[in-house]
Amino acid sequence: MTTNDVVAKRIAQLLRERHCSQYYIEQKSCIFHGSLDHIMRGTNNTIRLDTLYKIASGFDMTIREFLDDPMFDSETIEYL
Repeated sequence: MTTNDVVAKRIAQLLRERHCSQYYIEQKSCIFHGSLDHIMRGTNNTIRLDTLYKIASGFDMTIREFLDDPMFDSETIEYL
């Protein structure tokens, strides 16, 4: 599993938990639809740190809170 896969899973998890849409987070995060769509579809090879900060802020979280999930502790993540 790549870092992108884990980030996409975390985003999907938060969208479900908070009952909000991908579009809502895109608007709140001030990121382009294409950026988040590429992450969610797994067509993005890398995620820029500033994009991750924006996504976390869209969920009203710090980046530390966003990354504070057991799925990021996995030893199966392929760091490219």
